[in-house]
Amino acid sequence: MLSVGDLPQGELAARLTGPGLVLRTGPFANRIRSDVPQLATGIALLYADYPVDEPGGFADFHLSLHRAGRLRRFFRPQVHFAYEGVAPFQPLPLAHAYPMFEWVMNWCVSHRAHSYLIIHAAVLERHGRAVVLPAPPGSGKSTLCAALVMRGWRLLSDEMTLVSLDNGTVLPLPRPVSLKNQSIGVIRAFAPDAVLSTPVEKTAKGTIAHLKAPAESIARAAEPARPAFIVFPRYEAQAPISLRPLPKARAFMGVAENAFNYQVLGARGFGALGALIDATTAFEFRYSKLDEAVQLFERLAKDGA
Repeated sequence: MLSVGDLPQGELAARLTGPGLVLRTGPFANRIRSDVPQLATGIALLYADYPVDEPGGFADFHLSLHRAGRLRRFFRPQVHFAYEGVAPFQPLPLAHAYPMFEWVMNWCVSHRAHSYLIIHAAVLERHGRAVVLPAPPGSGKSTLCAALVMRGWRLLSDEMTLVSLDNGTVLPLPRPVSLKNQSIGVIRAFAPDAVLSTPVEKTAKGTIAHLKAPAESIARAAEPARPAFIVFPRYEAQAPISLRPLPKARAFMGVAENAFNYQVLGARGFGALGALIDATTAFEFRYSKLDEAVQLFERLAKDGA
């Protein structure tokens, strides 16, 4: 199948400004239209290994990110997002176009993909065992996720764990890993060969950069994983590493609090979450050093609980 990297630069731009680039991410097809050069540059860098469909093909989500018109093209230029003709968000500064693109991709899944239980969690797989990392912003989840990815773990998702309502497996949605503020420098030092986008400053979440997903993870995007562990991570400066078992009742509530559509799904969501908790072992995890965290996770994946 054709990938973004197979498209000449002119063809990529022509699809974005014309009929749309139909980009495959995990189980979803996204038709993307945009006249913003920064967005085309970001897609070319971070999505080079992702498959694309023919412009006229089916798409689950239809996204439009365009520059504001009239005076806003010259004075404090902005980017507007529209989803199937509706604008659910306020425009952002043009320089924030690429982070906005990633945020609206997340928004589309979390608000529309209700054939899955969707958890705000990173999820990675190693030695046949998937580890789900639910956590609120600021917990160090994405930094830990990026470190594990750079040490050979398969990335299923940095932001959203998609749990099948039928069999409890996790459907991969591998996309670039979002890094904020100090985490950008931490990952650069931890993995000098990491491919990162140019940091964008002064966004609503601070300075943002994105880590390119491994080509192998993208190639295996149709391969579900069986969850084995749920780990609630938290970074604490100077804290000794700690992995403590978590009772299933507390794990259930912790995951429910981090689920996007648990209440929307009703009884099906309750059943899927209960099955996930029954099938996994849960822990609370505290860390301050990435090398120690990666070593502990390697033992967990290799030897089990």
